[in-house]
Amino acid sequence: MFKLNGTVFMPSVLTLIGIPGLESVQFWIGIPFCAMYIIALFGNCLLLVIIKSERSLHDPMYLFLAMLGATDIALSTCILPKMLGIFWFHLPKIYFDACLFQMWLIHTFQCIESGILLAMALDRYVAICDPLRHATIFTHKLLTQIGVGVTLRAALLVAPCLILIKCRLKHYRTTVVSHSYCEHMAIVKLAAEDIRIHKIYGLFVAFTILGFDIIFITLSYIQIFLTVFSLPQKEARLKAFNTCIAHICVFLEFYLLAFFSFFTHRFGLHIPPYIHILLSNLYLLVPPLLNPIVYGVKTRQIRDRMSKIFYSKDPS
Repeated sequence: MFKLNGTVFMPSVLTLIGIPGLESVQFWIGIPFCAMYIIALFGNCLLLVIIKSERSLHDPMYLFLAMLGATDIALSTCILPKMLGIFWFHLPKIYFDACLFQMWLIHTFQCIESGILLAMALDRYVAICDPLRHATIFTHKLLTQIGVGVTLRAALLVAPCLILIKCRLKHYRTTVVSHSYCEHMAIVKLAAEDIRIHKIYGLFVAFTILGFDIIFITLSYIQIFLTVFSLPQKEARLKAFNTCIAHICVFLEFYLLAFFSFFTHRFGLHIPPYIHILLSNLYLLVPPLLNPIVYGVKTRQIRDRMSKIFYSKDPS
């Protein structure tokens, strides 16, 4: 690491300061964050065990839910250990390459989660609007292809962000990252060089993945609602609508937090940094925490299986 004209040339180590402006209370902030992580880890692991062990839950909807749970576990695990190291043990240093790798993992898992939510919306669309063809369309082969497809789409589209930083940005004004994890724009803004292409490519990835997914999810649910409200029996309408409630809740919490975090980093100049960083952290922690709770409460099959696990009586 060399200093040249007040800049740092190719830093080997970066410093994550956590939540700027709240350094004195970060220890206490870490406690609810850690509790959220433990609950999310337990809830998603329980969800995976229930879906794996119960053959009646090997339908596309539940297999997509298992993919979502595995992604949530990976996403929250990418940030929490290092974040708690900053908050509790004053370990802010991170190798530059390790920081880029964390950035790639975080944004890749975010994009995978978006792809899975789209697949779940399409599954509900076919199940409600064309139920007779659902079993022939959503085969296990197609589920595997969807899982591989959303993973490759995310990994390949996010990878150039890492490559552009590594190859184009050589001089940095500072090595201090005003964030609690390695976020793309937080790293890019450290550079002393032109970063327009990085901003443009970040917007391209966001609109290619999140924008594309949210448009098709919205169109799917518009068609679902039109079909549901055209059903003659009230009970049938309620049953069909109830199967979508959990997904709508997850869909709203994920995308509302995602777009707030994304646009705040680029255009929210008047928003205090600590509010933005706190909401960015919640964006990565709240969905993994709420998803198993929402689906556990709203899905009868999962709820019944949980009841058997926790309330089964001793046969003796």
